[in-house]
Amino acid sequence: MSDASTTQPHHPHPIELSDARRRIKAIFIGSVGNLVEWYDFYAYTAFALYFAPHFFPSTDPVVQQLNAATLFAAGFIVRPVGGWLFGHLADRYGRRLSLMLSVVMMCFGSLIIAFTPTYQTIGFAAPALLALARIIEGLSLGGEYGASATYLTEIADPEHRGFYSSFQYVTLIGGQLTAILVLLLLQNVFLTHEQLVAWGWRIPFIIGAVLAVTAMFMRRHMQETEAFEAAKGTMKRESSLRGLLKYPREVAIVVGLTAGGTAAFYTFTTYMQTFVKQTVGLSDIVTTYVIAGSLIFAAILQPIYGAISDRIGRKPVLMFFGIAGTLLTVPILTTLSGTKSPWIAFLLICGAWIFTAGYTSINAVVKAELFPTSVRATGVAVPYALTVSIFGGTAPAIALFFKQQGHEQWFYYYLAGIIFLSFLVYALMRDTKHASAMHRHE
Repeated sequence: MSDASTTQPHHPHPIELSDARRRIKAIFIGSVGNLVEWYDFYAYTAFALYFAPHFFPSTDPVVQQLNAATLFAAGFIVRPVGGWLFGHLADRYGRRLSLMLSVVMMCFGSLIIAFTPTYQTIGFAAPALLALARIIEGLSLGGEYGASATYLTEIADPEHRGFYSSFQYVTLIGGQLTAILVLLLLQNVFLTHEQLVAWGWRIPFIIGAVLAVTAMFMRRHMQETEAFEAAKGTMKRESSLRGLLKYPREVAIVVGLTAGGTAAFYTFTTYMQTFVKQTVGLSDIVTTYVIAGSLIFAAILQPIYGAISDRIGRKPVLMFFGIAGTLLTVPILTTLSGTKSPWIAFLLICGAWIFTAGYTSINAVVKAELFPTSVRATGVAVPYALTVSIFGGTAPAIALFFKQQGHEQWFYYYLAGIIFLSFLVYALMRDTKHASAMHRHE
């Protein structure tokens, strides 16, 4: 006779269910704020084709886009400062406070862009104010990444850290998708092309400011992580950067594993909007549909790869990105530049995402697992922001520079080379899933 206990279905304990709901709610609120921050930041890229002539007068559209891309890169230069500032706040005063302040700063950046007069009205002050707005947004994002990556990783249970932390890039991509959705609605429903060029490009930045205020109020009610609460009693009163200097190996790993991934990410998101329109030659509306479709595909991949890393480890997923990215980047971009079909362009960009997601889905959890609680937000944010400033934010400007010089294909090899350098780091590093510092609070 079989044991009755073996035939009874397992019912989750009420405490288990409430704990799961608590974690999911916290991850949702943290992720929504992240989406809003990245929507504000990417609205600049999505609408650059429309506002660039108002700030950078020129008869050459490539020059206009190069100027706009240069300011895009300028927003990245200050990200290490934002990473240090908000990382210090997160490590010393809590993840929640840092996340609230970063989204408020993003609101100010969006409002400046929304209400800055054009070059024709105030001359050189127009691009200067635009640069100021990008600096403010860069500071905000520099802090947002480290604090949100730390928060999502700490709030998740140990068995599902890869899955839950992958939602940082789901919402990051979701922010760009939201910007593109606003673009589609303005292009096809609410405004004519002339209205969009004349003044309609200001609307998404007003929307972004309103969303940022909403996210700030949502984050007011976020719970603090148990790891931070446990570490408060052991924290030393020292500079966050001085504390970070105790972990040079971990800092070097963050730099190495980020370089190729961030260059690939900004190539297949930010730069693709310009590449598909100017190099492939698709119309504005078709370009928008192609990019939006590829981003939806990319968002779907993130939690899948995150869950895979929870089963097999982080290192194999990173290795997949390093190998495939090194070998396939040049063929994909070369084929993409020669096609005139939007469907082929869409499939090729999705093909690039199949390996790029190997980095984007788990880079946050890998970095968080490298550092103890007392310096985790700073350790994730500062070396990451430095690397993104060098290899990520500059990717569109470098690509456009090569294009202007008549050697666009040189960028393809540049990108493949950077990914290969990161692959060497993946091959040598330990798997952070099995050698995690999440339990260390010193």
